Amino acid sequence: MQNRYATSFRGFDYLNLDEQLTDEQKLIRESVRSWVNTAVVPIIEDCAEHHKFPKELIKQLGEIGALGPHIPTQYGGGGLDLISYGLIMQELERGDSGIRSFASVQSSLVMYPIWKYGSEEQKNKFLPKLATGDFVGSFGLTEPNHGSDPSSMETRLIKKGDKYILNGAKLWITSSPICDLAVVWAKNEDGRIIGCIVERDMAGFSTPEITGKWSLRASKTGELVFQDVEIPEENILPLASGLKAPLSCLSSARYGISFGVLGAAMDCLHAATEYAKERIQFGKPLAAFQLTQKKLAEMLTDLSKAQLLAMQIGKLNNEGKATPAQISMGKRNNVEMALRVARECRQICGGMGITGDFPFMRHAMNLESVITYEGTHEVHLLITGMDLTGINAFG
Repeated sequence: MQNRYATSFRGFDYLNLDEQLTDEQKLIRESVRSWVNTAVVPIIEDCAEHHKFPKELIKQLGEIGALGPHIPTQYGGGGLDLISYGLIMQELERGDSGIRSFASVQSSLVMYPIWKYGSEEQKNKFLPKLATGDFVGSFGLTEPNHGSDPSSMETRLIKKGDKYILNGAKLWITSSPICDLAVVWAKNEDGRIIGCIVERDMAGFSTPEITGKWSLRASKTGELVFQDVEIPEENILPLASGLKAPLSCLSSARYGISFGVLGAAMDCLHAATEYAKERIQFGKPLAAFQLTQKKLAEMLTDLSKAQLLAMQIGKLNNEGKATPAQISMGKRNNVEMALRVARECRQICGGMGITGDFPFMRHAMNLESVITYEGTHEVHLLITGMDLTGINAFG
């Protein structure tokens, strides 16, 4: 099975936002779009159906510059601006949220903290290989008992002599079953949150896989389990101290998501529009009915508003002015929009919409995870509420 309309995809730009993009940004978007058409589209429905992550795409993601595109070139990254990073995520998620998730975790949750909080030795050792896909990384913050409340984490990293001992577990970790290293957050003996790099060959480190998922089926998800893992001093992130460090990584990932889900929504809207123009009922195309046009027009309007939101936050991000609360608003609004579009498009296409000839069900199931991870839908609402009122309503 394959999305029959995928290769004719041209995107949606109802408000002429391309006029705000540079030629380089448009070229980057088009090159990733072309790669998605040739490398992702032909296999993704089969991967999702059979719960298989296409590992063969990892090196290709490195080759097209999708791993660490916003990391400086001296460390193997692309040195691109943050709108370019967002556009890359958009095109990858048009292919599948699982593919975007892999690149997003590798870029924003593994490479970014090593670049921002790591030593020069750590940057030179890990970042170039993460950028090429020779190394796969994971990010360990969420725990079995602590998701939206990371400050209550139970994982401990205690200094003993010239080493640190790591004990605990992390859950719902993208790429953990195949990772070569993990950026892990834990509390030290003073209760302070610090970060470290755990490598695959360290004794006591295991990564059980989570199976049976109905969402993100083309993505590897699992646990990070630490049983008296010895972490050398050189693997401690020297500049990371306190919860603000891992939360800054989440802001980077949430920003990528706010762009990424635009791709999923556009993929659905494109397929539904083309089908509605072809499908004849009661002697005329579905697209000729007022109710169908109402649905399509409302979805285009919602998509266009989400594009405006992502672009404005992208501009602020490029200037170093985007706040975590603004990024939360973008993530929350745009994921909700994309999920609503996927469901509405499925309905337009009737029974055909549940098949793998169309992307709706796969995108909708994936977005059920995206609306929860990197901060739940409700948590992002409270972040905006706290920014608006100055009152913390958590807990």
